[in-house]
Amino acid sequence: MPEFILITGRTSKQGAALHKGKDSAEYRLATGFVSMNHEDREHLGVEAGRRVRVRTAFGETELELKEGKLPPGMIFVPMGPAANVLIGAETQGTGMPDSKGLKAEVEPL
Repeated sequence: MPEFILITGRTSKQGAALHKGKDSAEYRLATGFVSMNHEDREHLGVEAGRRVRVRTAFGETELELKEGKLPPGMIFVPMGPAANVLIGAETQGTGMPDSKGLKAEVEPL
């Protein structure tokens, strides 16, 4: 299974959906996807819009695949319920778990 480097972060669409609540359909759509670049997506053999399984040492989740402007070998998941499953809870005393540079596998469904 191909291995990628996972980064997480906030998006403007996520911020716009937040005012409707974290349980809203808008927020789930704004945070429930994974992005990767065109070449990685083609190498994986999956079309944009399809679902994939993303797995790290902390957990796994199924997400919609979107094509994005990312370097080869890197994937992005917006901070939210899906990202929380993937990044774990250990904060090493900082109050924030590691959310960048995690090894992740992506599997087409």
